[in-house]
Amino acid sequence: MSTVTIMDHPLIQHKIGIMRRKTTSTKEFRDLVSEVAMLIAYESTRKLHLTEVEIETPLTVTMAKEIEGKKLCIVPILRAGLHMADGILNLIPNAKVGHVGLYRNEETLEPVEYFCKLPSDAEEREIYVVDPMLATGGSACAAISILKKRGIKKINFLCIIAAPEGVERLTQTHPDVEIFIGNLYERLDENGYILPGLGDAGDRIYGTK
Repeated sequence: MSTVTIMDHPLIQHKIGIMRRKTTSTKEFRDLVSEVAMLIAYESTRKLHLTEVEIETPLTVTMAKEIEGKKLCIVPILRAGLHMADGILNLIPNAKVGHVGLYRNEETLEPVEYFCKLPSDAEEREIYVVDPMLATGGSACAAISILKKRGIKKINFLCIIAAPEGVERLTQTHPDVEIFIGNLYERLDENGYILPGLGDAGDRIYGTK
């Protein structure tokens, strides 16, 4: 069964609180998305395996720890996930980046893949799928299914805010995926928006209201 971690770090909660305000500017919102993503990633990488390597300091030769094996790959769901990826890259600059693009079919309301580009060695890496919002869970479930069809097994999902409906759908559809959430809110409204939420993350990031 999926492990669901809801962040309780004061900095994360403080920054999400500023993001939720309708008076927050596009630039400030965009910066906060990157900052919160970096903080969530810090917590989500706590279980990475380490190995010891020999290094030379300015004074002597000694042993140091580094992340073991093929490392990380960040996969933002386009388009809103891009700024989360930017924030995580500030923390883990050597991570590789893939992209998954989805749009919603207006008749079925289900996500449809229009783009997927991954590093050639993605199957060997720990994958972090990122999207600011987990609302109905449709996009997250579809993106993860796309990755699994390409042979990827080690998958985590990171989001800034989530609704219980989306969490339930994701855990049931992909019980092997670890989920990291900045803040869990009350519910979805009749239009599928998270309440009390912060509006449409993509529109607020790019100023396309």
